[in-house]
Amino acid sequence: MQPEDNLSEAGKIAHQAFVDMSDSKRQHFDYLESLEVKYQSGGAPNLVENTELEKLLAIHDKNVAAFTTAMAAVKDPEEKQILIQLIS
Repeated sequence: MQPEDNLSEAGKIAHQAFVDMSDSKRQHFDYLESLEVKYQSGGAPNLVENTELEKLLAIHDKNVAAFTTAMAAVKDPEEKQILIQLIS
């Protein structure tokens, strides 16, 4: 059994929101890093690349907001501590 299995429904939603936020952060930074490597010796990202970067950032921003909302929905202080330990 995973530690998150013992969480309330709100806790499980917050945990999943954290996972989603972490994934979108990684995707955004991975793409940003790939552009930096691609244009290391000069040049700049084109419109398609910039649009993709903006899209990934918008997804991440949405996931950050969802995580903030989900954590606020967890009212039990002990459960918040468990969540903090899980995501640390």
